[in-house]
This record gives sequence, C-alpha cells and structure tokens, in this order.
Amino acid sequence: MKVSCLQENLSRGLAIVGRAVASRATLPITQNVLLSTDKSMLKLSATNLEIAMTTWVGGKVEEEGAITVPARLLSELVSSLPREEIELELQPGTGVLKLTCARAKANIHGADAADFPPIPTVEDGISAQIDPQVLKSAIARVAFAAATEESRPVLTGVEVKFEGDKFSMAAADGFRLAVQHGPLVKGVDQETKVIVPARTLNELSRLLGDQEEPVEIMMTPAKGQVLFRTKGNEIVETVSQLLQGSFPNYEQLIPKSYTTRAVFDLEPLLRAARTASIFARDGSNIIRLQVIPAQDGESKGKLIISARSEEVGDHQDEVDADEITGDEGKIAFNSRYLLDVLSILERGKVTLETTASSSPGVFRPTDSEDYVHVVMPMFVQW
Repeated sequence: MKVSCLQENLSRGLAIVGRAVASRATLPITQNVLLSTDKSMLKLSATNLEIAMTTWVGGKVEEEGAITVPARLLSELVSSLPREEIELELQPGTGVLKLTCARAKANIHGADAADFPPIPTVEDGISAQIDPQVLKSAIARVAFAAATEESRPVLTGVEVKFEGDKFSMAAADGFRLAVQHGPLVKGVDQETKVIVPARTLNELSRLLGDQEEPVEIMMTPAKGQVLFRTKGNEIVETVSQLLQGSFPNYEQLIPKSYTTRAVFDLEPLLRAARTASIFARDGSNIIRLQVIPAQDGESKGKLIISARSEEVGDHQDEVDADEITGDEGKIAFNSRYLLDVLSILERGKVTLETTASSSPGVFRPTDSEDYVHVVMPMFVQW
C-alpha cells in the first residue's frame, strides 16, 4: 500500500472514526483503526463491535493494500505533524506502516487487516432519508431521556418508527418519556420500528453539524443493523447494532386530559428552576411547583417554584403565567428531570399540564405539536 494525502484531511478523518474505537477492549484489535484503499481513496474504519464508523480521505493511491494500526497512536501522530502532504507506505510482509511528512518520518507496527473485525454493511433493507437538522433536533430532544443503566437494555435505546413520510422517536427511562415526531425527505413503503442505542444517535448527532444534505438511513431489522450515511465535508457511514426486545407502549403513558394547564415564558421559568436546583441538590433533588390561577383583581396567574433542604435552607420564587386553565395545581419533580426538559426546549413558551400531585406532568412547546415530554412526579408533603 502506498498512499499520499493532506495532513489536515487525514487528521479529520481519524478524529471521526476515532469515536467508534473501543476504549477498553476484550479484543485488543478493536483499539486499532483499519486503513485500506478503496476507489482511489484512503478508507478509514473503526469498530467497538456495537458501532462501526467509516469515512474516506481523498488522496493519491499508488499501490493498493490494507493494514490496521493503533488508532490513538496514529491520530496523535498525524495531528502533531505539519499541515503538508503525508505519505503512507506499507512494505509487503513487514506489518510496518511508514509515514513521511516534510522532514518527519515514523514507523508504526501494525497488524494484518484480515484480523480486524469485519465492518458490517447494510445494503438490502428499508431505506429512508431525513433532513439532517430535523434529525439533529430530534436526537437532542429525545436521546437524553433514555436509560443509562443496563438493567433493562431496551430502555438504553430510542425507538425510531417510520411510517409513510413521517417518523417518530421515543425514549424512556422509567421516570420520564420524550417523544418527537417529524417529516421524512424520502418516506418508507412499509411501517418499520427499530430500537437504536442512544449512544449511537448521540455520536451521529456530532457528525451532523450544519450539514444540509439529507441523511440516508438503511435498516435491516431481521439482521439487527441500521446504517446512517451522512454527507457533510466527508461521507461518513455509521453502522450500529439494533437493540432487541419490546419497547414499552408509550402512547398509553401520555395523559389524555388535565385539570390544570399553564403556559409560561421558558426563559424566566428555566432561570427560576436553575436557582431552585441549588437548594434541591441538598434536599433529595426535589423542586416543588404550585400553579395558582389569577385571583380577584389580578390579570395573570403565577407559578410558585420552591426547594428546601433541612441542612442548607430554602428558596422560593414566582414566575408569571401567560395563561392558566383549570384549577390550582401542585406537583413536585426531580430537579434534574425538570432542568433537562426545560433546557432542550431552548426558547419560546412552554405548557405544563397536570391532573394531580401524584400523576405525571406533561410539558409541550406551544409552537409545535410534534414534541411531548412526560415526567413522573416526586411524592412530597405539601
């Protein structure tokens, strides 16, 4: 193998696939990156056996070949070299990759490419296309609600459903549920549901940036794999194993009615919640919300938000409501879950719907019906 390419392009490619390199591996070779020639380009691949990432670096291929070398070593070496042309050469039978850049030379001991785990390909399957910014927003609004503990593996994933020209994403960890609906650029012929690890979607989100080209999705539920092909500055293919199992029927977890509905400006509500969380962290992480409709002579209702700790003290603040429908309501939430949902809504106005202090609270942005977030309450003495 003999290939030459620009240092900055190789460094960027290694940084991309490096996200899929195993950090602690029972199979040491998964801490390597696979370099091979493909279609007159240098192909970089890495896998931790759950997720595999591949990208291509433009350059000049003089001799075909392939080798696998330690990913971290190669990435650190290339990033430290001057921004000039790098020549990579593999002498047949030696297992040593020789790098030359300007006056710098290095030799890296590698392993046979045949020993590297096969990078899965998803060719025949159900395909769809989605706007990258729509996908990025959906991941941001949903993936954080997935479980991080492996006690119920299916809950560490996000259920992605494709139906016609629409998709939905849902994640739940037993304490909260996030659901996002959206349009597809290219729809599907048959309804399909897959459970994608939340980690995979978070890695995919990093790749999207300000990309404009639609993301191609290819699924083979029978084989348990999904492929995402992104086309930003580089073409990147991310292949992930799907999670097996039955995702909860989340539609029945979303309350269909309420006794109290309040609309707030997001910014002051988020600020008040962040302040209350300072006291909540020393008091079982509980933030209390009390929705009070407008009294006689008042033009607006309000929300009283409070937290207290026997050791530290207490805090109370008030936030004006744009509108309140129904009765006075009281509910308490885990401070992290409350801050998480308010933080990802970013701006605008938010609606809180409740029925009782022992029933879930429902958050929705007022400018869209495509997102809903359900949070289980904390049981407190009022």
